[in-house]
Amino acid sequence: MNDNSYVHRLHAGAPGKPILFVFHGTGGDENQFFDFGRRLLPDATIVSPRGDVSEFGAARFFKRTGEGVYDMDDLARATDKMTAFVTTLAKEHGSTDVLGLGFSNGANILANLLIEKGLFDASALMHPLIPFKPKANVGLEGRKILITAGERDPIGPAPVTRALADYFEAQKASVTTEWHAGGHDIRQNEIDAIHRLFDAYR
Repeated sequence: MNDNSYVHRLHAGAPGKPILFVFHGTGGDENQFFDFGRRLLPDATIVSPRGDVSEFGAARFFKRTGEGVYDMDDLARATDKMTAFVTTLAKEHGSTDVLGLGFSNGANILANLLIEKGLFDASALMHPLIPFKPKANVGLEGRKILITAGERDPIGPAPVTRALADYFEAQKASVTTEWHAGGHDIRQNEIDAIHRLFDAYR
């Protein structure tokens, strides 16, 4: 395993189909959304990496120093490493479109990959938290981005979620937000919105 690889699960899809990367939340692993990804896009290549950071035994994609306080140096490291991982696998599989789906910490690494690198043609960010002001990125124009969130989420407060949606809109991305009345839990209306986002790539 080289420095740009992760422990991961992979399903090789049909030629000429998209590649979908699914990113777990804190304490999850490569199994958390793998089967969901397979059902979502049966003909696509599905890749589910396991975060390479351990927080008291819980897998994450980058370090933090407290709840909602990110180790920005490690976030930069993780973003560069994941960029190499994504681009390598997308090239190896000759994928037509590069898609992403992440929950919580997985949504945060996916969001930062978008902010820093673009990379993904369409992305579903479930309950993200980006507690800093992202830099402008003209490469986000036209990218499809779905943000799902809970109005009472204590981990991803609604005003911070709205600020992230506003940021992507300011970059001229195609942004959809889907809310529910609860907290940091995934509900059926979010799943339905994810299906609508990715139906065009089936």
